[in-house]
Amino acid sequence: MSELPTPDLLYSEVEEDLRASVRDLLTDQASPAALLARVETSEPYDLKLWKTLAADLGAAGLMVPEELGGHGASARETAVVLEELGRSVAPVPFLGSAVLATSALLAAGGSVAAELLPRLAAGELTGALAVPLSTAPGAAFPATVSVNGDGTLSGRAGTVVDASVAELLVVPATGPDGPGLYAVEASAAQVTELVSFDLTRRVADVELANAAARLVVSGAAAEAALDNALTTAAGLLASEQTGLTEWALTTTVTYLKGRYQFGRPVGGFQSLKHRLANLYTDLVNARATARYAADALAGGFDVPIAVAVAQARVAPIAVHAVEEAIQLHGGIGMTWEHPAHLFLKRAKSDELAFGTPGRHRARLADLVDLPA
Repeated sequence: MSELPTPDLLYSEVEEDLRASVRDLLTDQASPAALLARVETSEPYDLKLWKTLAADLGAAGLMVPEELGGHGASARETAVVLEELGRSVAPVPFLGSAVLATSALLAAGGSVAAELLPRLAAGELTGALAVPLSTAPGAAFPATVSVNGDGTLSGRAGTVVDASVAELLVVPATGPDGPGLYAVEASAAQVTELVSFDLTRRVADVELANAAARLVVSGAAAEAALDNALTTAAGLLASEQTGLTEWALTTTVTYLKGRYQFGRPVGGFQSLKHRLANLYTDLVNARATARYAADALAGGFDVPIAVAVAQARVAPIAVHAVEEAIQLHGGIGMTWEHPAHLFLKRAKSDELAFGTPGRHRARLADLVDLPA
């Protein structure tokens, strides 16, 4: 039995430079005040920020090979971007386009993917994978969209993440020849944005009625490409959840240092110090787990186990961290004027995305042959 490579949980100099660039951009254009103002409008997504992130910084093409117009980086660099997006909950369709749609097309290969990937990598197109956000790796191939006799698609995909701002839909569909992944222009579908729990990442229902489509890949390769996209997204989502946890800790520490009660900083009370120390150890745990998942995805080793462990462990940590942040902020943390509720909604939404922690624990048990 061959040995697994030694995982690298540290950030490279290039990754730290990428983090600094993304953080500077988000600090400048996605401040808490700007977020709170935007969620009240009819345009919850910041598409100007998305174009800057995707095209100017090149974040949309990190995982795309250079020969297809990308940067030839890996899941590690994409994970760094997601960490920073978690720290800011910036309303951009990075998950739907740069992770889900891009991963599906990369795994599918073929001429259609080779045509679309350079445009996704350059930020010219925004994509979405037409499956429910809750779809977990290892799930059965969706059967809600069918291929008609003339090659068009009809059916429905519900709660599709980032679909309301997508120009390209990658649609799993079944027909006489079995499963397939199809490229559909979003203008050929009826996309209805739903009232999303997460105000900074929206979901939408996608209705297809004899929609023109191009086959990307079919058969077992289509099933494998879809599962690859879901696995990649689940593993990288742990990095976003780590960013949420980091925001909760750093924001709460800053608040408690400046909040006085009985003539002393609230952060000096021992019981609160204990809670903050627990949050810190949770953050260290989350970051190590998320980095291992990203490194496994980049290196192609131990992927199913690393992803299952990441979602089983990091998702609850993120939710708990933001809940603690709200509690330790006192009354202001409960208000609409404070951004904490945006982070809690993102953390809860992420906990349900691509399978719940319980589902990932059950999958992990099967992967390591652990009987019930």
